[in-house]
Amino acid sequence: MPSADLVILGGGIAGLWTLSEASRQGYRCILLEAFTLGSGQTIASQGIIHGGLKYTLQGMMTGSARRIREMPLIWRKSLAGEQSPDLSQTEIRSPHCYLWRTESLSSRLGMFGAKMGLQVAPQNLAPEDAPEVLANCPGSIGVMEEQVISPYSLITNFADSFRNQIFKYDPEQLKFQLDSNGNITAVQIQTATGEPLTIETEAVLLTAGRGNEGLRKQARRQTDSTDSPCMQTRPLHMALVRGDLPAFSGHCVDGAKTRVTITSDTDSQGRTVWQLGGQVAEVGVTMNRRDLIAHAARELAACVPGIDLTGLEWNSYAVDRAEGVTKSGLRPETPQILKDGNLLTAWPAKLALAPRLAEEVCQNLSQMNVVPTADDASWLDVFSSLPTPEVAQPPWETAENWVTLNEIQSNEEAA
Repeated sequence: MPSADLVILGGGIAGLWTLSEASRQGYRCILLEAFTLGSGQTIASQGIIHGGLKYTLQGMMTGSARRIREMPLIWRKSLAGEQSPDLSQTEIRSPHCYLWRTESLSSRLGMFGAKMGLQVAPQNLAPEDAPEVLANCPGSIGVMEEQVISPYSLITNFADSFRNQIFKYDPEQLKFQLDSNGNITAVQIQTATGEPLTIETEAVLLTAGRGNEGLRKQARRQTDSTDSPCMQTRPLHMALVRGDLPAFSGHCVDGAKTRVTITSDTDSQGRTVWQLGGQVAEVGVTMNRRDLIAHAARELAACVPGIDLTGLEWNSYAVDRAEGVTKSGLRPETPQILKDGNLLTAWPAKLALAPRLAEEVCQNLSQMNVVPTADDASWLDVFSSLPTPEVAQPPWETAENWVTLNEIQSNEEAA
């Protein structure tokens, strides 16, 4: 019977980085994905390797800021191929993010707070060095050495590096075998030929984002509806705009908020696509698609004075950020790992914190007396016939019914 030290369910950044770190430490580790790698939160991420900006806008060094401020340096080494995981094949959209403000007093105070306590702090640019798209913005313009990566490229990099350890499974055929103490002894999936395959394991890690809750209940065989929830979600409604736009990444700060966060990529047709996050995406959860697009266009015009929105096409998509539940219901400040026997359920809180989560998972394995047993790669031979998942497509590649602002205005007048 095939066996592993650790079976991971969920192929987003949390599962993929943990697969890499656990394998580096010598654990026999495989990852199972039910759909496509990165589907859900990871592929919808804007790809900014945050260093704590949004947590210091009020000049306070919160727990989030302390724990995330080292992340840009860790990621930078991996993206340069200088440490494991080797992410040198990941596309870097931008080596930095710009930081600028609106005219308000609160915005100016926020810019001051953003410089406090950061490992990677914003540096003021000389006017001649500022990007042309921000030429009409008031006040100083800063730059932060926070890299912006392509999530699609990142996931592909991991998939290529660990091709013989990542497999697709049918969630309808997934079964957990438990001992008398409730610990998982094996995970059963189905092969490509329809035959059941039982994989003995010392531990199971759930990193399936929103799917964690259902998997955890299935693994624990818990059907009691009164059981306290282990997960909370915070929704976003992101805006997309494509057309004649420059490559650009940055944050417009207004007080203690990032009024809009812009990241850009190029779609399969060679068009520049901007994703609009920050407050635009948070308030957008109360709006329908048409109203969000109209609101996002107004915010973009206010935050980037002089930008020409003529002829641009717009769209939106919704995504839930899944997190471990907190007593306050607020965003957790650190990666979260819930332990039940030899079952670990994990949420990284942010893309940038995936390295920290992977490190903490491996610490848990050690505390659980799960011993690395991989002497070579021969143990993987038995899995070679299993199907492998594809990488999820970016949201702008699957979005339909793009519209212009003129079309939205025409529809409003007709209504």
